[in-house]
Amino acid sequence: MLGFLILFPLVVAAVLLAARNNRARNVIVGASALIIGLVSIGLVVAYLGAPWISFEFSSPVVDYACSAVTLAVGAAIVYYGIRYKNVGALVLAVVQVVGALVFEFVFAHGVEVPQALYLDSLSLLMAFIIGVIGSGICVYALGYMEDFQKHEPEGAKDRRPVFFALMFVFLSAMFLIVFSNNMVWMFTGWEVTTVCSFLLIAYTRTDEAIKNAFRQIIMNLLGGIGFLVALYVCAIQIGTLSLLEFLQFGVQNPMLVVLPATALAFAGLTKAAQMPFHTWLLGAMVAPTPTSALLHSSTMVKAGVFLLVKLAPIFLVCPVPSLMVILVGGITFTLCSFMAISQTNAKRVLAYSTIANLGLIAACAGVGTPEAVWAAAFLILFHAIAKSLLFLCVGTAEHHIGSRDIEDMDLLFERMPRLARFMMLGIMCMFIAPFGMLVAKWATLVSFVDTGQVALILLLAFGSAATFMFWAKWLGKLSGIAGQPENVETTVHKSEWASIMLMAVLVVVGCVCLPIISWIIVEPYVYSVFGTLGQDIASTNLWIASIAAALVAIVLFAGLGRNKAKKADIYLAGVGLDNAERTYKNSLSGETTATARNWYLEGIFGEKRIAPVGTIICSVAIIVAFAAAAVALPGLF
Repeated sequence: MLGFLILFPLVVAAVLLAARNNRARNVIVGASALIIGLVSIGLVVAYLGAPWISFEFSSPVVDYACSAVTLAVGAAIVYYGIRYKNVGALVLAVVQVVGALVFEFVFAHGVEVPQALYLDSLSLLMAFIIGVIGSGICVYALGYMEDFQKHEPEGAKDRRPVFFALMFVFLSAMFLIVFSNNMVWMFTGWEVTTVCSFLLIAYTRTDEAIKNAFRQIIMNLLGGIGFLVALYVCAIQIGTLSLLEFLQFGVQNPMLVVLPATALAFAGLTKAAQMPFHTWLLGAMVAPTPTSALLHSSTMVKAGVFLLVKLAPIFLVCPVPSLMVILVGGITFTLCSFMAISQTNAKRVLAYSTIANLGLIAACAGVGTPEAVWAAAFLILFHAIAKSLLFLCVGTAEHHIGSRDIEDMDLLFERMPRLARFMMLGIMCMFIAPFGMLVAKWATLVSFVDTGQVALILLLAFGSAATFMFWAKWLGKLSGIAGQPENVETTVHKSEWASIMLMAVLVVVGCVCLPIISWIIVEPYVYSVFGTLGQDIASTNLWIASIAAALVAIVLFAGLGRNKAKKADIYLAGVGLDNAERTYKNSLSGETTATARNWYLEGIFGEKRIAPVGTIICSVAIIVAFAAAAVALPGLF
């Protein structure tokens, strides 16, 4: 099944490139997404509670194929760097291509990894996210991209075959990352996700899209070079390219893996869009919504934190990379939560929230205790589900109300009653008890308290307060009801509803089954790595939270489609002049328009005030960590 999940999406991508008929594309994408989702679920069920299971598989053909793919990725970036005259991308791509060639033919030669594939409970969790959530987003893209194409200039070439092919290539690369014990194979998947993201961000080929795509590629190439540095050190100093052997060696000899662990952590931080690299994910929001949902919310950025969580046992005993990851993650969580307060663009709010929550996951990984890893696993799961739901809802709302601005979402509860409820469910899952994200944050706080790191506790407290503020503002906008506007959600595509409902069901089921997920997936992973359970929250409290979450979901959707309320004019606290426009005669006989607008406090929480602070602190932390790691490398000085 591992090989099927890696190779099948590639076959689908090749078929989609040739399929130009809209109906044929719908059938291919729908059927393929269903197959990938079912196989992913089957894999999870078959290996529930599994410890690390390695599979005897090693092939020189695959090794050379991975090297060829890595070189092809570098060549593609060189081509686009020359075409668009981007010197930064060109130089970094050349460095990576030369470095990969030298590594393959000089240092990696003779280093065998007989057990190239593996799975454990964490990789199963990721496989579920990629296979079910990722394929669900591909289905959503069918209807969304049909509407998107209608807004293209007349006579514009239909490039949807390329779009969908890239989506499935991306799924294949993600499966390769989470199942590869061979770190060279993992690196190949890592770089493929980078170039897929670049091409999808630049999909519209506008000047802004191309500029933001190059920002992404430059920052992720830096992370790729960091990954390559780690491969060099592992091959030369440690003599292995096996992830399992590297982790075991690192736990036993922490001083000998300071540099590769720091380099891999750096790669994870760049992929997870942590400060000072957060701007690439903000710029990626110009891409079509399915790109934002798949690459920049539920999966690609999760590859970064997935690697960091894998490295958690080393972070527990190796202070240099641990402090770097804790500091960068904690600062990013707090400052990006503050900056989200000042945003009115819904996709930008989601972007800052994504970066912030990835920072919290990174900080948990950096702490490296069993309790922190338990919390990180749940943060990964619930963030992927809830944020995918929100991105899909925002994309559909934008197409039907003509805006993605939160202030234009007045009366969405009436204009798009089903969609508004789904959006509210996603928002509540992100910050309200008893939903999963808040339970995971509770566990995070407990794990930080146990470490005695006061600074981390303060960062979590202030960042969580900011989180409450920006989510509550949005939720308030959605829940306001006044008037009888026209229902505009009747033209939403069935494929969009199917995917949105899938995400909503996953949110509810995930929250309701939280204790079961802990028992059969998260706890087995923590125990297999640390030899002890890491659950800081009593099972009784988890069950109380799950029951309460089910009740909230029932209340939220119980009245849908049964609205028999009496229609009445809006009371405007004065003599009404125009109810439709909400104008009334005030106490001075003047005309006033009733409005409700949130505070965004740009002067306090604006990007220009906060972003430079985080960029400087996190940059210094990374530079100092690399300097300390270089000094600790045996034989360098």
